[in-house]
Amino acid sequence: MLILGSGEVHQVLDGAETEVVAAVRRAYLLHERGRTALPHSVFLRFPDDPRNRIIGLPAYLGADEPVAGIKWIASFPGNAACGLERASAALILNSMATGQPEALLEGSVISARRTAASAALAAVALGSSVPETGASLIGCGVIGFEILAYLRAVLPDLAAVTVFDLDRSRAEAFAARCQARWPGLKAEVAESAEEALAGHRLVCLATTAAAPHLTTDACRPGTLVLHVSLRDLTPGSILTVVNVVDDADHVCRESTSLHLAERLCGNRDFIATSIGSVLNTGEPFRRPEDRVTVFSPFGLGTLDLALADLVRRRAESLGLGTRVPDFLPAPADAADRLTG
Repeated sequence: MLILGSGEVHQVLDGAETEVVAAVRRAYLLHERGRTALPHSVFLRFPDDPRNRIIGLPAYLGADEPVAGIKWIASFPGNAACGLERASAALILNSMATGQPEALLEGSVISARRTAASAALAAVALGSSVPETGASLIGCGVIGFEILAYLRAVLPDLAAVTVFDLDRSRAEAFAARCQARWPGLKAEVAESAEEALAGHRLVCLATTAAAPHLTTDACRPGTLVLHVSLRDLTPGSILTVVNVVDDADHVCRESTSLHLAERLCGNRDFIATSIGSVLNTGEPFRRPEDRVTVFSPFGLGTLDLALADLVRRRAESLGLGTRVPDFLPAPADAADRLTG
């Protein structure tokens, strides 16, 4: 068993935005072409504790060298008050020859980077007729910062960011961190979510909201909303926009905004297309300039596998990680097999 901690995962992924976006793109294409197995995620919830949850995402990613495994990720929003990160995760990769677990990786870094790469890929694939020069971020946490880093990597004209968080001090600290990381980036704090929605034609929602609380009314025509947290937009708003998803069956579950919209109208006709379909055409996609487009990615386990496999292979080539040779029981000898 190879064990890779967060420091080693960072060592592989830091500065590797191009490779990570390419891995996510490949995973979406394989999924679109039917070369994945993706059971529904399992949500472990707790009696009298609706805010916290742990999610299991099993997946198989078919390729020349296929990979299978599972991500086990916990979301405990109250951790922030204790100085801890909201999300923690572990990833297990299994051998496709024996089924035995081969690698255990710290998963929160991988999860954040694949989420950010997915959002950045959508920002490029669902392009506008004019360059994106600014972005608005609602929700000033780890995911929001990673998304901004990946947007900066794929959108060379991005020169300004407007941020909003219910906690004003958190938003101000986020803006200061942005300017320290990217001195040429103009960072401003909005007074309200609506001001942030109107600030730029590229908007990212990365909050911990458990129920819809925003509409797209304040968005400019032609805006792309990266609806990463999935439960921010009201069902009514979802029914008025151009909706792009990663997988309709996965995203219309667990009381997401799209799930509530489906319940409201009784069908999924409001979903225009999937990101995999857009990428698979090989042709440029231009979002409508007179409407709002919303990308709602459920966060497919195949993306986690794609990055985990990338990390494992790169780590092995660099000699990173800890080997635990006796993690699994020793093989039984011939006599044990005959008498067992």
